[in-house]
Amino acid sequence: MEIKKRKKSSRHRGSHTHGRGAKKKARGKGHRGGVGKAGTGKRADQKKTLVLKKYGNKYFGKDKALRKNIKKEVKIISLENIVDNLDSFVKKGVAKENKGIYEFDLRAYKVIGNNEVNVKLRIVAKAVSKGARDAVKKAGGEVITS
Repeated sequence: MEIKKRKKSSRHRGSHTHGRGAKKKARGKGHRGGVGKAGTGKRADQKKTLVLKKYGNKYFGKDKALRKNIKKEVKIISLENIVDNLDSFVKKGVAKENKGIYEFDLRAYKVIGNNEVNVKLRIVAKAVSKGARDAVKKAGGEVITS
């Protein structure tokens, strides 16, 4: 048996606000606060939750010119991780073995660590710590920063 459900509009008959709070709010488009991202400025409250959920606190700032030079965060990988997982890196295609030298292309990473390395590595990385550079050179490898 199907029950006929009343429409929402008929339930609001007799109510002078029709479920919108004050009378003024239902008159036109003035209560909406704009279209799209309008009303999302620094001092705005209309769409603050929408902005914070979608963009986080990085949406607000003093001047757009200042935000242009934001440095991207560099991912970090340790020498210990590289040495321990050599086989899996070769299988995945991250590293290549060429005449006993493992070649890595880690241009998005910074290599850190100062532990001893027992294999020859040729690493191309965004940045390298001094300890990691010394450890790789001591093992007979080389490090190139890009």
